[in-house]
Amino acid sequence: MPPAPVFQPVPTGFPQGTQPQRTRKDRHLPAGLVLAGLWLVTAIVVRAAPAALAPAADTPVERINVTARRHDAAPFTQSAETTSLFRDVPGFSAWNTGGTTDLPVLNGMAADRVASFVDGMRLGADCPNEMNPALSLVSPDLMARSSATAGITSVSMGGDSTGGTVSVSRRPPQFARRQDSVLVTGDGRGDWGSNGGRSGASGGFTVATDQLSLRYSGAYAHATDYTAGGSRAPGKGGGRVASTSYLTFNQAVTAGLRHGNHLFDFTFSQQDVPYEAFPNQYMDETNNRTTVVNGHYTGSFDWGVLEARGFWERVIHAMNMLGDKGGHGPAPMGASMGMRAMAGMGPMRAERGMPMNSDGREAGYDLRATVNLSTTQVVRLGSAFEHHGLNDWWPAVPGSMMMGPGTWHEINHGRRDHLGNFVQWNAQWSPRFSTEAGMRSDLVMMNTGRVSPYSWNAMGMSGGASDIMAARAFNAARRRRTDSNFDATLLARWEATPFLHLEGGWARKTRSPNFYERYAWGVSSMASRMIGWFGDGNGYVGTLNLKPEVANTFSFTLRFHDPLSSNRRWEMEVQPFFTATHNYIDVNRTARLGPGIYRLKFANHRAQSYGLNARGQALLWHSPLMGEGRLSAVLSWVRGQDLTMHSGLYQQMPLNGRLRFEESRGPWSAHAEVILVKAKKTVDWVRDEPRTPGYALLGLGASYRWHAGRPSTEPPTLQLDVSLENLLNQRYYLPLGGRDLSGGMGNTMTQDGPPPVLAMGRSLNLTLRGHF
Repeated sequence: MPPAPVFQPVPTGFPQGTQPQRTRKDRHLPAGLVLAGLWLVTAIVVRAAPAALAPAADTPVERINVTARRHDAAPFTQSAETTSLFRDVPGFSAWNTGGTTDLPVLNGMAADRVASFVDGMRLGADCPNEMNPALSLVSPDLMARSSATAGITSVSMGGDSTGGTVSVSRRPPQFARRQDSVLVTGDGRGDWGSNGGRSGASGGFTVATDQLSLRYSGAYAHATDYTAGGSRAPGKGGGRVASTSYLTFNQAVTAGLRHGNHLFDFTFSQQDVPYEAFPNQYMDETNNRTTVVNGHYTGSFDWGVLEARGFWERVIHAMNMLGDKGGHGPAPMGASMGMRAMAGMGPMRAERGMPMNSDGREAGYDLRATVNLSTTQVVRLGSAFEHHGLNDWWPAVPGSMMMGPGTWHEINHGRRDHLGNFVQWNAQWSPRFSTEAGMRSDLVMMNTGRVSPYSWNAMGMSGGASDIMAARAFNAARRRRTDSNFDATLLARWEATPFLHLEGGWARKTRSPNFYERYAWGVSSMASRMIGWFGDGNGYVGTLNLKPEVANTFSFTLRFHDPLSSNRRWEMEVQPFFTATHNYIDVNRTARLGPGIYRLKFANHRAQSYGLNARGQALLWHSPLMGEGRLSAVLSWVRGQDLTMHSGLYQQMPLNGRLRFEESRGPWSAHAEVILVKAKKTVDWVRDEPRTPGYALLGLGASYRWHAGRPSTEPPTLQLDVSLENLLNQRYYLPLGGRDLSGGMGNTMTQDGPPPVLAMGRSLNLTLRGHF
């Protein structure tokens, strides 16, 4: 974690480190709401006295939080998963789901408890299994910046979350340096991985003058099922891991306009996922198209900085079963009558699978101002609105007696509106001591329409009378809910000595339930098991009367570093933390559905989490002959407890560490890395979470850069990266990978329930990058 720089008021230039709050909107919300907000900002801009615009490169990066880890250049990764950008952040892990859709975890808090921002937009998932979370909507190849903040987050970084914030963004528009010149630049890369036949390509092209900029970027990623570590001999545990293939495409066009001290940028992006398999879900993603329009304004004035953002997103999402789980489409003509009866099919030719569709729209605006009160004090003010509209329906399966004859409506015209306002005060009381205090209010308003099962006739339908009764009870209930939430943050930073920095603080964070925690209503085995982003095979049922969860986090950081060297030849950081959560949204058991599989109902509990994060690095040598050698280490430990059920919290990463040695000399660089993970023994007994053994992994890598006459400070013309992951081909289970459901519901009938998901074995990875 980089140290906190001495606090400075916001300069009269474009801020490079700001973290905008995000908002949403839908077809139920008039488009004029967004336009009105942008019109108001424009009116203020026209009447304000402009200040001289400083070049973007001269603006210092703002340190926001005691636990923040920001990269002005996103870390290099050879993975198609965007969460891999945060692999060196203490306290960060990920729930492993599909090949490109892992869910972020910060200090044991996961999924919706972590606020995820993409290009300044707070986006949610439009799927009952969260197959399309925010970080899955972009390719890591196209990201230029990334940051992660665990636990204590500034109120300006958004509300409606308790675990922290992660943010990724594309590079801002580039402009020519001189008025009479035209900038033409671009970059590209190609990837290949031996395990799973992984391949990918990405690139971008920019044409710009000193005032106008236009950039196109695109990315492609593909993989077949990967192979687990260990021998492929029978009983040795190796071989193909089913339901791990994927294919994705990303495209974006960004236009920028710079005039004086004003910058406008506008991005249109689209993602297409023809298919993505999920080993820990009963369903797979068979089509997903996400379209996003995002407009942003930044203006610099004598009094500070003004920002405005408006965005709109549309997600069309489809799920069904790919081949490993039985496939979908016309059933084989040779299927026996017994097999057809088990599948709920009539005697005639019928369809396989179970289609599940969703249509989501999000839109909103974000307005914020950073005001310099003096040379040592800054106030940040902001207001934002987010709207999320969702329809989730399951079409009838032709010829099926269980899934028909009508359409199942899980979420019918659901809406979730979030209005947030904040004020934040930063003060530098002395060269060595600074504070931050902030408050925010969040109003979350939710509602949904009437629902329906496949049929109102219990004969033959899956779930029968139980789902019919549940639908009638749900329709008769009052479904509108409004939560008034309050957040606060207090932080202090003190440079005690030239080699010791202390940071500490407290934060109160609040999160309201998502659509499915409140509104999932089906109670039958089939219906409930279609809901759940936990990858455990259990069935989930919502609770209308859930209360928002409130987390109080205390954190303290000690940072030691070399006091004599400007490049810090060594530094070490230790951070203990404690979080107590009131009304934590967890689950109660209501029925047993099979071996190790239960129907669970969301409920408010009491919970707590505590742990320790540490990191350090040291420069071992630096000389013209030997180049540079550096050693770094990261350690994370968390323990989460459900105090109501006397159970561990679900999917807590066991004690783990990463030790990395890097050497560079001229155009060459190489690294060796060891990953150590302790056995996971503390689990959630309510979900019958499986335990996993510990493991150790070894990885090697090297790269070579061709500058072709360029200065060494500029990006190389070409760069080749080679790595060997899991060099010893260790066989191990993913601690946060859930259960292996690639065999469909039939795989849950084993004596002990489905096993954990096996991780990828040895893989040789090649990447070629170019820049012009």
